[in-house]
Order: sequence, then C-alpha cells, then structure tokens
Amino acid sequence: MSQQLGFFFDQTRCTGCKACQVACKDKHDLPVGRTWRRVAEYAGGSFATGPDGSFSPSVFAYYTSIACNHCADPACVRACPSTAMRKDPGTGIVSIDQSVCIGCRYCEWACPYGAPQYDPAAKVMSKCDFCADLIADGKPPACVAACPTRALDYGDIEDLEREHGTLRAVAPLPDPDITRPCLIINPHRDAQPQGHGAGSVANPKEL
Repeated sequence: MSQQLGFFFDQTRCTGCKACQVACKDKHDLPVGRTWRRVAEYAGGSFATGPDGSFSPSVFAYYTSIACNHCADPACVRACPSTAMRKDPGTGIVSIDQSVCIGCRYCEWACPYGAPQYDPAAKVMSKCDFCADLIADGKPPACVAACPTRALDYGDIEDLEREHGTLRAVAPLPDPDITRPCLIINPHRDAQPQGHGAGSVANPKEL
C-alpha cells in the first residue's frame, strides 16, 4: 500500500541542541558546508520602560528543525530539467538520481526550504533522502533517532495529521501552499505566524 511519509516536529520540546543535525551529517558523511537538516533560531521582542525607570521584557526565542519535507507538490521535481529529482509513488520520498543529475541547480533555486544542496566534488545535487535505507529496515531516520527530547518523529502524513493537527508553518518558514510540505508542527507557545513574525533568524550563517 502506498503512503506519504512526513515529519512531525514538536517545537515545544526542541532545545536547539542540533543533535538531529549532527546525526544527519554523520549518517551521510556530509562535509563542512553541506547540511541536510538545519536548526533555525528565531528570536525577537523588546523591553518596555516603566514610569519608575524599570524595564519589562517582552521577548521570545524558539527553534525550528528543518530538512527536506518530501512535499506533496515538490518544486524541485517540477524545476528539474533532467528528471533526476523524483518522488517515489510508494513512500512519497523525494530523491535524486545522481546518475541523471546534470548539476544545473534549478532544484536548489526552486525549493523554498533550501533542501537540495550542491556537491561540488561530484558536481551533482544532494539532499535528505529520509534515510530510506533505515526506513526499509523498519528503523527511524537518523535525525529522529538522535533527538534527546523526542521533538522529532515521522510516519504517514495522514496519521500525523490525525494525531497532531495540520499546522505546517510558523515563522520563519515559507508559505506551505507553495509546495504542500509533508511536515506537521506542534508550535512553541511564542511561535509567530508564518509571514507575519515579529522576529528574525538569529543564526543565518548556519542555515
């Protein structure tokens, strides 16, 4: 039976430790400069001054762990001129056939999540493959297994929706209508609405 795999991210549990990011790099032996799962820190707010000169804080910060979302309508697949980018009809996993990839980077430019990343040594694209080899053996993806607070999980997207709802984006993530990402989020109490956040990414160089 075919399914659509997706990720669940419980933002209320994420501490920004980046264990998921490290586990992904280790599993796939990724060099410096290529990171398939990244953790964004989004922060904002201000301090108000009271009549007595005291300061009252109104600040927030939260983390978002993000990788390829194996979207229902992947922009990377639509943009690829060589058909190297493919969506598996059985699992919904979006992968790259590197033997067909011509390294044009159109997929990289099209993806609003920055998931496809160029491999300069091989001159082809690379990206999160949902640890398809582990999934086939009945094991969780490396990022899910590594999370110490169990902020990450995975499963069939319909099952995840039934259990956790349908929220697919908070700031600073892009509009989910662009690609219909297979990602469900349990938002942090201070999570800002997608497209209308009152903060900014605090670690842009890491993303």
